Amino acid sequence: MPAPRTVVTFGTFDVFHVGHLKVIQRAAELGDRLVVGVSADELNMRKKGREPVFDETERMAIVGALKPVDEVFLEESLELKREYLVRYGADVLVMGDDWAGRFDEFGDICEVVYLPRTPAISTTALIEKISRS
Repeated sequence: MPAPRTVVTFGTFDVFHVGHLKVIQRAAELGDRLVVGVSADELNMRKKGREPVFDETERMAIVGALKPVDEVFLEESLELKREYLVRYGADVLVMGDDWAGRFDEFGDICEVVYLPRTPAISTTALIEKISRS
C-alpha cells in the first residue's frame, strides 16, 4: 500500500465563501491528509494592508471544522513556507492560480499545484459589496 499523501495549502480564509470551500475540497482530493495554514492577522496586514474581518482564532476554528481538513495551523510568515512544508510533511503544495509560478521553488521537496480560482468571487469584492450596502 502506498504511503498516505499529505497536501498542504495556505490562505487567509476571511469572510468564508464558496470559493474557499471549493479550493479546500479540491486540495483534499489530491491526497489523503489535508493540512491548512491560515494567515495570521499580522501577516494579513502585511500582505493586504488591512485587518481581516474575522480574527485568526475565528478563521482557524472555521477552517478546522471543515470535514476535508485534518489539521490547521497559523501561518505567521510567507518566508517560512518551506519550513511549514517540511514540518507538516507535504507531498503536495496547493495554491490558487493567482499565485502561479510564485512557489515553484518548492518543487524540490513536494509537488506544486496551482488550482483555478472560483470565477467572480473574492473576499475583497464581498467586503466592498457589504460596505456599500
